[in-house]
Amino acid sequence: MGAESMCGIVGFTTAAGHDPAAAKRTAQAIADLIRHRGPDGEGYYADAYAALGHRRLSIIDLAGGGQPMFNEDGTLVVVFNGEIYNYKALHAELTARGHTFATDSDTEVLLHGYEAWGGDLPKHLRGMFAFALWDRTAETLFCARDLFGIKPLYYYKKGDVLLFASEIKAFLAHPAFEKRLNEARLPDWLSMEYLPDDETMFLGVYELPPAHTLTWHDGRLTTRRYAAPRFRARRGRSLGAWAEKIGQTLAESADAHRIADVAVGCFLSGGVDSSLVTRETARSQPNVQCFSVGYAEGSYSELPAARAAARALGVPLTETTVTAAEFFAANRAIQWYLDEPMPNPAEVPLYFLCKTARQRVKVVLSGEGADELFGGYPLYRQAVWAERWQALPRSLRRGLAAALPGCGFLRRGAQPRWQRCARANYVFETAQERDKYLKRPSNTPSPARRCKPYFDAVRGLDEPTALQWVDLQTWLPRDILRKADRMSMAHSLELRVPFLDRRVLAVALGLPRRYRCTGRRGKIALRAAAARRLPGVLAANPKRGFPVPLADWLCQDEYYKRVRTKFTGPVAERFFDTAALCALLDAHRAGKTNAMTKLWAFYCFIEWYEVYFVEEFPPIL
Repeated sequence: MGAESMCGIVGFTTAAGHDPAAAKRTAQAIADLIRHRGPDGEGYYADAYAALGHRRLSIIDLAGGGQPMFNEDGTLVVVFNGEIYNYKALHAELTARGHTFATDSDTEVLLHGYEAWGGDLPKHLRGMFAFALWDRTAETLFCARDLFGIKPLYYYKKGDVLLFASEIKAFLAHPAFEKRLNEARLPDWLSMEYLPDDETMFLGVYELPPAHTLTWHDGRLTTRRYAAPRFRARRGRSLGAWAEKIGQTLAESADAHRIADVAVGCFLSGGVDSSLVTRETARSQPNVQCFSVGYAEGSYSELPAARAAARALGVPLTETTVTAAEFFAANRAIQWYLDEPMPNPAEVPLYFLCKTARQRVKVVLSGEGADELFGGYPLYRQAVWAERWQALPRSLRRGLAAALPGCGFLRRGAQPRWQRCARANYVFETAQERDKYLKRPSNTPSPARRCKPYFDAVRGLDEPTALQWVDLQTWLPRDILRKADRMSMAHSLELRVPFLDRRVLAVALGLPRRYRCTGRRGKIALRAAAARRLPGVLAANPKRGFPVPLADWLCQDEYYKRVRTKFTGPVAERFFDTAALCALLDAHRAGKTNAMTKLWAFYCFIEWYEVYFVEEFPPIL
């Protein structure tokens, strides 16, 4: 048996009390809105003060594993989404301490673990998880989210009522929920494509951050961080020794992630990260089904690289090709599944990739997290050069920046570290540039200032390492993992990420910077590990990301007109300067600028707003 809990969870509690029968019906209604997360089963619990719901995707222990689950005397009840990889060791430890188990599931380990360790339970867990545990005796709700934020959890408080769910859309069916746009944060979202803190684009809805717990008692809510990983380089180990350690640790993590009673597949792009995950999976499952996605436009497609990797690894590959028509047609449904607007074009091919994979498997392993842990992004290499630039006298840096105002590198080099963070100005380089498209002037702090607390927390780290740490708190959970979770769950597919494991993290945190990135190379130690475990041609493959032909498509008449229609519609008229939007679109079409990222951000926000605030509910997808 084991981890049977891939699913969606929902619930609510009120200090004033409610009718249990009516509360159970409400729990079912809100769970129905995230049925896609768990189409194989459902379960509900309600008493006078709380209600919990669970939608199940059966992966392990297919015949059993129902939730909500109770402890022996029925005083604790839990709903759980995820997988605890060390549950067998915890089961043995808790049994030795006198706890009696009725099942061999990781869900029950949460119940007995809470009895033993209380709020420190998450510190003992190795896995990906979001769970909510109701203590009937103490009338206390305890929730927790995993170290990286792989599994989502949101909450909403109104008076003495608290709602929680795996996805925000579930709240729409609760009578206490008041749906309102968090318009004050629209400027931040436009700059970054996500909000870097616990707020969401729904006013009053918050995301429980990674590595945090939430406690609700007698109408009072508290959150607490239970783990704060730090980079601390370990000296005295050669690159070869690090490569061997990384390879062994990833292999063990892949084995843990592969456990299931249903078919497991892999996403394979041809890059180092996915090739390593596929190789380690294929050791125990030689004909593992692999999946890749691309376009008819060959220069943007990763399919040739994926084919070469599949041949080298000796695994079967299923290919998916996305057309421009499919790309645009799917975006509306994608924005619904995402909960919050997200204009990262990579989410669209990922949506189709997951759709194809689900036709053959219920679980896939993917390579997310390798860049953040091991120094793969060009952003980190640029930070090496920025750090060297910072060694020059400040007066010289400022003078050169003033003399050459058009040079972004020099301008940023004269700024503090937090202010030159490229993630904060991902879409628009400056707030002034962004604000000329807004209907109403922005009076909010700059996006970079929103990120300043993260940089303040790691002042002692070198610049590339500080950027890695900030990415682990912001970019990874709020962009990379959010779209991975939503696009896979949209098709009832469980996506697992072997790089994002406590043991792999422990290795990465000890890796000296020179083995992570230099000014010219990234993922140095990880590539050295790949050279030992992969065919040579794969270990040297460059990073490609998830390229899309969207910039070209926006110049074609059909899609130009489609976007322009949105840019002159009522939603655009409410929030933006429509003339400025159309001028930007025309400049892109004329080849005067590449405004793909900006144009897609506006377009996605408009479609998202229409789905959640204009059209009938629930939307017809």
